[in-house]
Amino acid sequence: MSYTKEDLKQKLLQMYPEITKYGLSMDLVMDEDKDAWVVTFQKGPHQRHAFLDRKDADSCMEGNVCIYLGVLIGQYVRDLEEEMGGR
Repeated sequence: MSYTKEDLKQKLLQMYPEITKYGLSMDLVMDEDKDAWVVTFQKGPHQRHAFLDRKDADSCMEGNVCIYLGVLIGQYVRDLEEEMGGR
């Protein structure tokens, strides 16, 4: 399956609106050695990272929700809000 980093980013933002709702920025970098996207979430100076296997990213691009990533996003939102003092 062929898609760009920006295509995947837009798809993830569409599938997981809580990313923008809570003011997180997101960046993606392909780690060829791990055959996975490194997804970085940031709010202020605080960051969290997740790996999204290429097959899971392909599945997301086909419109399938990535349960693992969704759970992580929920946890990261809570963690980052806590670190930011609930702001």
